[in-house]
Amino acid sequence: MNWIILIIAGLFEVGFTSCLGKAKETSGTESYFWYGGFLVSLILSMVLLMKASQSLPLGTAYAVWTGIGAVGTVLVGIYIFKEPATFWRIFFIITLIGSIVGLKAVSSH
Repeated sequence: MNWIILIIAGLFEVGFTSCLGKAKETSGTESYFWYGGFLVSLILSMVLLMKASQSLPLGTAYAVWTGIGAVGTVLVGIYIFKEPATFWRIFFIITLIGSIVGLKAVSSH
């Protein structure tokens, strides 16, 4: 169950970084809504990370959380913000995914 909580925490990390990107693209009242989404996502992500790290090794939980956030944010950048999908970006995202899976595989919890 704690791995599911950790994955959800990582997805909220993607949410808060995506909200920052959208806030940067907007102005006025609309940007405040995106900043509000950033704050809500940030708080939920941190609370869930805290909950998951109570029973998972802290180093593993943090590495997986940031990995999910990094992979998700790059994918959102490519698909939503039209950032380039170069060979090397995709290559290193795949290696990062492999590292996340490896950490899960060697974790004792």
